[in-house]
Amino acid sequence: MPPSSGVATSATVPTRVVAYGRGEERDGMRPLAVEMPVNVIYGDVPYAVMMTTPADLEDFAYGFSLTEGIVARADEIRGAAVEDGEGGLRLVVDLAPGRLREHLARKRALSGRTGCGVCGIDDLKDIPRAERRAADGVTVRLSAVERALQALDDLQVLGRETRAVHAAAWADLEGAVLAVREDVGRHNALDKLIGALLRAGTDPAAGFLVITSRCSFEMVEKAASFGAAILVAISAPTSLAVERAALHGLTLAAIARHDTVTLFTAPERLTNA
Repeated sequence: MPPSSGVATSATVPTRVVAYGRGEERDGMRPLAVEMPVNVIYGDVPYAVMMTTPADLEDFAYGFSLTEGIVARADEIRGAAVEDGEGGLRLVVDLAPGRLREHLARKRALSGRTGCGVCGIDDLKDIPRAERRAADGVTVRLSAVERALQALDDLQVLGRETRAVHAAAWADLEGAVLAVREDVGRHNALDKLIGALLRAGTDPAAGFLVITSRCSFEMVEKAASFGAAILVAISAPTSLAVERAALHGLTLAAIARHDTVTLFTAPERLTNA
């Protein structure tokens, strides 16, 4: 499927592989993940420059807007357009008039955003905190988590080609992976996925999230913003991620392997029954 921007997501470059101490050399070609600056703009006012993989940018517009607290629902966005810009792309998000006025009234002056979640804030009290709590009444068998993990390997198309991007996936309660988004940035991959789910009207109680990256507090906050009940991470969480997951009532399962998974918060949602 071509990227929404019309820009390639991988680029092939010449390489030379050399062996330590043996003088052996092998010339070849290597596909690399494309990383490109994308200027996110609301109305005609620039908000942030994000370094992203130029695919699924409309999904990114929706997910980023939700997890940044700019919108609360998908219908507060009337559309998103990808345009060529100087040295990168412009992602112009068309907010509903009332929401645009509210956004411009409280716009933070940010420069050089990296997606880290706190870059650009001035005070500790401004560290983001999602308002939505995890969906109630969700239980998932551990075999479903295992099924999702096994399927995800084959669904990371750009990751398999370049070995340089993160993935975020949505699985149903039986572990069938229904959506995958990839990006050079782990935050961007999750924002793209959340955006796709928002646009599709997906019920947060109908499945669980899986991410291939480490689980920092921002990833928990994004999952909580969507209303997810369960977040599965292949790598380990940070201490603050665990604290925030407990605060939001989110089940955090991490260090997920094909044979074991470690449960950090709200373990009752995952069962062997």
